[in-house]
Amino acid sequence: MSTSCATVRTECLNSVGNRLAVPARINHFRGKCELNRRNFALNGIVAAGASVMTPSVVAEPSKGLDKLPFKPEGYNYWTWRGHKIHYVVEGEGFPVVLIHGFGASAFHWRYNIPELAKKYKVYAVDLIGFGWSEKALIDYDALVWRDQIVDFLKEIVKEPAVLVGNSLGGFTALVAAASLTDQVKGVSLLNSAGQFGDASSAAKETEETEETALQKLILKPLKEIFQRVFLGFLFWQAKQPARIKSVLKSVYKDSSNVDDYLIDSITRPADDPNAGEVYYRLMTRFMSNQRKYTLDSVLRQLSCPLLLLWGDLDPWVGPAKANRIKEFYPNTTVVNLQAGHCPHDEVPELVNKALLDWLSTTVTPASSLETVSEV
Repeated sequence: MSTSCATVRTECLNSVGNRLAVPARINHFRGKCELNRRNFALNGIVAAGASVMTPSVVAEPSKGLDKLPFKPEGYNYWTWRGHKIHYVVEGEGFPVVLIHGFGASAFHWRYNIPELAKKYKVYAVDLIGFGWSEKALIDYDALVWRDQIVDFLKEIVKEPAVLVGNSLGGFTALVAAASLTDQVKGVSLLNSAGQFGDASSAAKETEETEETALQKLILKPLKEIFQRVFLGFLFWQAKQPARIKSVLKSVYKDSSNVDDYLIDSITRPADDPNAGEVYYRLMTRFMSNQRKYTLDSVLRQLSCPLLLLWGDLDPWVGPAKANRIKEFYPNTTVVNLQAGHCPHDEVPELVNKALLDWLSTTVTPASSLETVSEV
């Protein structure tokens, strides 16, 4: 989704996850995320959250919380590889970097940034192709966002930090942390995208890479033409404000947070002249190669504490995935929440409290001791 809740069925994002949105049939999590490319395209840019399981922790979202002011022109910009990247920065102290989900933006952390900034220096960055960052016409791949975050930490943050990511942003945080083990002191995932490896899927991928002359010269071009027409129509339909509002209300557990702020944070980026082409590339090229990256391969390279803030009511990425991550990576703390795919916007009080508690007891003290010893 591009929306503040940005995270389409990408969550299942086989390996990783601007969503617009046409209602899609909800399938329950089956132990392993399965991504139906057509449904993913239909879900388009909007994001989600919502409902139908036994509650774990309950709270009334966003009541009385400070909210990041919405600025149509954005906040700060950084040039990365010749492209304009948008980010927000507030507060002072140990750095915490927030990474949004598929189709969302830094504004999706509207209820988290002000609260976290009372104790930490908070950054929220728009991934290239999403939000207020440039809709660059590049080949999108999980490693593009990994490289963007790695360089953001090196060039903008410039000191050890904690990464926090929702959906696609969660997987991006993981791969970035695995690449910068010295600078990333902790990672928190909120209903992260990504899937565990599977030998049979690897074999299937190998088979699919073999193309005949007929497929390459005739069938593939025809398929691309059809995809462009089909996805172009879906993108146009999905970015309509009325459609976005309707879909958000159907996926947020508490629709009181579906307001003009949220709708604008989705529709404005979707009006960019290149947004349609970026959407097409994400739905085709990116979605077709994501199986190369698996949670187990990334977790094997991780060495820092991991916090899972999991919305148990997520119809796409349920609690079974969080449990499996913890089994695979023991240095993990799990906090189950009665929320959907985007708990940070649905139950921000609970997410803020859990994150602040974890930072103060798990990450910050250790980092401070390291700083002192270096001096």
